[in-house]
Amino acid sequence: MRYFVALTLPDPVRWQLRLLCGGLPGARWVPPENFHITLRFLGDVDGRDMDYVDAALASIRAPGFQLRLAGVGHFASGNRVKAVWAGVDKEPALTHLQNKVESAVVRAGLTPDGQKYTPHVTLTWPKDPPIDKLQHYLAGHNLFRSEPFEVTHFTLFSSHAGSENSVYHAERSYALTARATTSVQNAGR
Repeated sequence: MRYFVALTLPDPVRWQLRLLCGGLPGARWVPPENFHITLRFLGDVDGRDMDYVDAALASIRAPGFQLRLAGVGHFASGNRVKAVWAGVDKEPALTHLQNKVESAVVRAGLTPDGQKYTPHVTLTWPKDPPIDKLQHYLAGHNLFRSEPFEVTHFTLFSSHAGSENSVYHAERSYALTARATTSVQNAGR
């Protein structure tokens, strides 16, 4: 069974993303229930190792934070487009959490990821889209911005092959600590 650690998205953000899913020939669009921000792909992990990973993830202490999705882009390998995605505004707390997740899974015995972390929400894995259509799609959606949303937890998911799309199952969620709020009254004290 394949696993990954990710942030879930609130329903209003999922539906904002759904509005981006169209207008690109050869695209296999991700269903809204599968939208997420991956923190770490784990791959195939057996039961005993999964217990170590679960314990390591449960030990993470990090504050909650706010995120906003922004813009669209793509990953390519040579001339082949591998994925089209919605980006994530830069947020130091997200980078901090991702680093903690990476350290935890390595402590649990998994090999280091070794790739630069680029937070995103995959929208599609297009099959050889015409380059002019891809450029038009990216230009037409580059000003996309979601509403800000609170991140209060991260989740360990299992992934199962479905007939058309993968089916994700939330195995366990791990709470983040409450964000500190400073009131104007207390700020002057």
